[in-house]
Amino acid sequence: MPDLGANIAGISSPNPFWLASGPPTNTADQVMRAFDLGWGGAVWKTLCDPVQNTSSRLGALAQRGPGLLGLGNIELISDRPLEANLRELAEVKRRYPHHAVLASLMFDSREAWIDAVQRCVDAGVDGLELNFGCPHGMCERGMGSVVGQEPPINERITRWVTEASPIPVLVKLTPNVADIVPHGLASQRGGARGVSLINTVHSIIGVDIDRFVPYPSVGDRGSHGGLSGPAIRPIALHMVGSLARSRDFHLPISAIGGISEWRHAVEFLLLGASTVQVATAVMHHGYRIVEDMIDGLSCWMEAHGFARLSDFIGKAVPNLVDWGDLDLNFETVARIDPQRCNGCLGCVTACHDGGHQCIHVNPGEKPRVDEDACVGCNLCAEICPVEGGITMVRVDNGLPPVTWSEHVHSGTPIRTKKGVRD
Repeated sequence: MPDLGANIAGISSPNPFWLASGPPTNTADQVMRAFDLGWGGAVWKTLCDPVQNTSSRLGALAQRGPGLLGLGNIELISDRPLEANLRELAEVKRRYPHHAVLASLMFDSREAWIDAVQRCVDAGVDGLELNFGCPHGMCERGMGSVVGQEPPINERITRWVTEASPIPVLVKLTPNVADIVPHGLASQRGGARGVSLINTVHSIIGVDIDRFVPYPSVGDRGSHGGLSGPAIRPIALHMVGSLARSRDFHLPISAIGGISEWRHAVEFLLLGASTVQVATAVMHHGYRIVEDMIDGLSCWMEAHGFARLSDFIGKAVPNLVDWGDLDLNFETVARIDPQRCNGCLGCVTACHDGGHQCIHVNPGEKPRVDEDACVGCNLCAEICPVEGGITMVRVDNGLPPVTWSEHVHSGTPIRTKKGVRD
């Protein structure tokens, strides 16, 4: 069987699946139950002076049928005494020496940061994760995303901690920035051994249209919060990939954001992550989801001939390029399989109202594609409810590969379609 052993910044774990800092890592009992079920590591819910949380504090971004698109939360960091958390951290590490146990920290002064570092090291944790990401509640107190959105502050606090810490330090980055790369570089300059990303995204999860109060509601008021779950995974993939392909960034990455199955984990690992962290999916389905994650990753690695994680970590990064580096002469068209088509005509509507008016249907017949007009946008294939009902097929148009800049500077022709201008 493939070796799932993971290592990030010198912190090793039996597999790359870690619990992210949050409600699932609030107590020793929770973390130990998770380790017993197979999780490889855990980042403790963020430590600081105890806070007072609100009631309620979670709101759901739901969809029809089963599933959860995301959670909006206005919960803050740990509301338990620092001493209790440190005592439980030490007990978990004593009982599970081969699992990764990290302490997440957030403080508002150099003295408090250094004191927390010393106490966490005494508790025996494997590493520290600096929470520079909370988008609500803590930023009003000069912490969280206020730190994460300012590279000089990120670098300064990171340096405070790394100079005081004999164990690896990871910085948890906020997604609430225009470009993640300067913030990763700031952590690198500050001496961090790795980064974690992403934290939650600024959001209002919804509004009660009868009471006129935003969700989650605290009495007759609401507030913006942090969005997590499947809805933010594309954002997280983009930011992880952006750091991984940066020529100046050289730290390992622990990926976070909407991971709920092994395929999601593989995507992040292919984009350069060394471990993945999960919270919202556990809050929805429980700790046991890790069993399928481990089995799925093992089977996928075996099928592809990968013996260890390092065989494929970052394998997709060279294929992640800027838009201007794409081949404009690469051409595909949609092909409808009449044997699989169920006649719902969803593709016809989508193509005519939101696409390029190239799918037509005669009464009593299955839809057909006018390939001369099809631009290969993929819309019909994405909305088709039948697996394999519509596929995108490459067309040999006889034109050489060319990027936009090459076309502009060399005059190399690019393909055109009816109704589409180059």
